[in-house]
Amino acid sequence: MIEALKYGDFVAPVVRFAPSPTGRIHIGNARTAVLNYFFAQKQGGTFILRFDDTDIERSTEEFAAGIEVDLAWLGITPDRKFRQSERFALYDAATEKLKQAGRLYPCYETQEELERRRRLQIARGAPPIYDRAALNLSPSERAALEAEGRRPHWRFKLEPETVRWRDLVRGESHIDCASLSDPVLIREDGSYLYTLPSVVDDLESGVTHIIRGEDHVTNTAVQIQLFEALGGRAPQFGHHNLLIGADGQGLSKRTGALSIAGLRESGVETLAVAAMAALIGSSVAVQPVHSLQELAGLFDLSAISHSSARFDDEELKTLSHRVLHGLSYEAVRQRLEALDIVGHKAERFWLAARGNLEKFADISDWWTVVAGEIAPHALEADFVAAATQSLPPEPWDETTWGIWTGALKQATGKKGRDLFHPLRLALTGRESGPELAKLLPLIGRSKVLARLQG
Repeated sequence: MIEALKYGDFVAPVVRFAPSPTGRIHIGNARTAVLNYFFAQKQGGTFILRFDDTDIERSTEEFAAGIEVDLAWLGITPDRKFRQSERFALYDAATEKLKQAGRLYPCYETQEELERRRRLQIARGAPPIYDRAALNLSPSERAALEAEGRRPHWRFKLEPETVRWRDLVRGESHIDCASLSDPVLIREDGSYLYTLPSVVDDLESGVTHIIRGEDHVTNTAVQIQLFEALGGRAPQFGHHNLLIGADGQGLSKRTGALSIAGLRESGVETLAVAAMAALIGSSVAVQPVHSLQELAGLFDLSAISHSSARFDDEELKTLSHRVLHGLSYEAVRQRLEALDIVGHKAERFWLAARGNLEKFADISDWWTVVAGEIAPHALEADFVAAATQSLPPEPWDETTWGIWTGALKQATGKKGRDLFHPLRLALTGRESGPELAKLLPLIGRSKVLARLQG
């Protein structure tokens, strides 16, 4: 029986997020990245960004750069980063070590032959695992197969052990390796599949905890044996639940719409995406947060459910609105400055307008209402005269609106919508919006007079 590391064996964790740069990351990938990042942050650990780019044909610099942009937008800054494509010498050395130990052996079956054997095994009621026929080939038989033009793929010989580990999410876990096929580590063309480079890199970079989706649970037993075969000790593992849509179906076919780049371009708030990624499908309620530090305090890997996590696009939008409406001026000051929203009015303006925003970019429209020009709205001449005459002198504050409308009500006899609606149209050009008591001092008396008069 082989056992992985026990909880608490390491003080300062080293974790990694290992995307393949063959596309942009989506909300499911972001979940894994965020969980790893917070796990390291809370314990003073190290977060590694590793590009699993051994698929040379499909991996691109553009996708790698895009992934870094997406992580930065989420607030994730790697402590270290590297690419597997620069490390083939390490994988070749590990390959030779496994061959010398008799744990890596060549196989010559075609996919068609393997599928035919699998169907026969199922028909006989036997488990459809590889029968290790290649181990019985003599050197001359292997030479004859290669003379036919066949090139071997290489399988890792599993020990018939029960592999046990204490999963950080799922608790005590085990897999009987006698029920598994010896996994292929190297293809016929000599290229590496995911497993060997990943284990070699985890060993070489000192990874202590591997946190990933539960679709990798079965891989864990194989990888723990591979760590042992290479003379290392397996890290701790944690397998989080996967995301499903509101309809109960997987997100895999909809990830284009849920890419981090797509969410960013749609105006969803960073903290909403991070909160959804970290808290969804756990016993900690998904809730608006004001900073990544606050979110890190809520994060708890052991609170993640064993059931699938239901992701709802509309819930994310609602959460984004709640996050946006609660952001302080300091939290958005630099974003406002990038839109040229500056000056002594900027903070009061943000606090007045934030509750009416669907997305942050809408703030520019409200700044135009306060500091720019709007289309004129004609009002009844008598109403304009009364409004102008009763308009208080400056300086103004948030009580000015009430004083003004009270006097105007007395002068015109209008009240309710008949009083307030024409003023809102004239002063903002909008049917609705932030409280005019807060906007009025920001617009200022000269602009108010000009807008009243059209």
